[in-house]
Amino acid sequence: MSVPEAVRDGVRRAWRPALVRSVLLRHDRVRGVDLLVLPERVVVLRGAAGGIVALCDGERDVDDIVAELARRHPDAPVAEEVPPFLARLRAEGWLR
Repeated sequence: MSVPEAVRDGVRRAWRPALVRSVLLRHDRVRGVDLLVLPERVVVLRGAAGGIVALCDGERDVDDIVAELARRHPDAPVAEEVPPFLARLRAEGWLR
């Protein structure tokens, strides 16, 4: 298996995550939080979660997302935390 196809932290690294069509990322200016708007509910994203989801455009693979976040937040443990976070969103059915 080549490095781009490697599976690490339960996530295929060549995966290019994107929101499924029924899920929208919105920012609530009143509350100052990012939201995932689903057909029958709203999920409040805390901390950097909205910024992570915003990078899930279907163009970047997981390693690209991690690299961009590491560039933006050099002291944050993005390589350890972002892939499992994306895997959870995929398991919920919010990312394809």
